[in-house]
Amino acid sequence: MKYLQILISGLCLAGFFPQAKAQTVNWKNMENTAHMITLGLGWDYSLSYNIGYAYHPAAVKMPLVINANFSMPSGEKLLDDFKLKLGGQIVLLNHSNFKGGISLNGIYRRFENPLTRLLNFGAEMKGRFGYYKNGWFVAGELGFDKAVITHFKHSDLYKQDIYEGVRDGWYNPATGGNFLYGLQAGYSFNKSDITLDLGKITTQDFKTTPRIPYYLALSFNLRIN
Repeated sequence: MKYLQILISGLCLAGFFPQAKAQTVNWKNMENTAHMITLGLGWDYSLSYNIGYAYHPAAVKMPLVINANFSMPSGEKLLDDFKLKLGGQIVLLNHSNFKGGISLNGIYRRFENPLTRLLNFGAEMKGRFGYYKNGWFVAGELGFDKAVITHFKHSDLYKQDIYEGVRDGWYNPATGGNFLYGLQAGYSFNKSDITLDLGKITTQDFKTTPRIPYYLALSFNLRIN
């Protein structure tokens, strides 16, 4: 039982089911921006670091960015646990200052501890609506992050102390998901943005509460023409 508790705790600390941070965009300043690089710190079950890149294709008439983001929790073995997100964001409601849009992303997660190694593929969808000016913005967001399928590889320690007959392999149906809702805000200057994301997480069954039911992210964006 002791090792099982370590496993469950490890899943939470690795951020296996929380939201994965992507770029927070001031859409008012994206018209003359082709590329955006993001560096940030986040807290969603553990302290994490992230780096991201977004591309704004000028040929597309609607405001759209294609983004990639890599994040990992702080720790001694940096690449034991990480999350990779690939996808895009698009503005559907595009008034002068009021803007609303959605983002769709695929997510790959890796987690490892002395008991098991987990590889997970998932997906995320978010909707946002807010007020944007050249110097600042504030918006609300609502999203859902789903862990779709997970591969388990159990260690010899797990087989020896917990269950000898455990099988490695892909486990389906879906292993978990979270709803999230919160706020985004940012201050823009020159070719840069400082952004803050904060909100709350709840599990998809609305019956259980994550170990730390909140998320927080502070990021710096560099916009390049």
